[in-house]
Amino acid sequence: MTATLASCCSPLQRAPLSPEDAQALARTLKALADPTRLRLVSLVAAHGGEACVCDLTETVGLSQPTVSHHLKVLVDAGLMSRDKRGVWAWYSLVPGALDAVAGVLTTGG
Repeated sequence: MTATLASCCSPLQRAPLSPEDAQALARTLKALADPTRLRLVSLVAAHGGEACVCDLTETVGLSQPTVSHHLKVLVDAGLMSRDKRGVWAWYSLVPGALDAVAGVLTTGG
């Protein structure tokens, strides 16, 4: 039986996620798991990595407070940053944040 177990189990190639890292990644993935938030990330990226909330509301067909709520979730998840300019808020992608999420899920770690 030992020979069977040894032949079916491959050794780890890298360290798996710790419980703490898994919790943090789950929060980030939960923020991205909403279709509206995925669209907002895509729209901000399409605007060159930074966009005013006023440029996003009509495109997603939601009110400004609803869009702002979704953007706050993305900011809280560390995927975007917010900069207040006058009466409008501008949102930018945090450099490397999406790459970091992808890196955890690939063999490159």
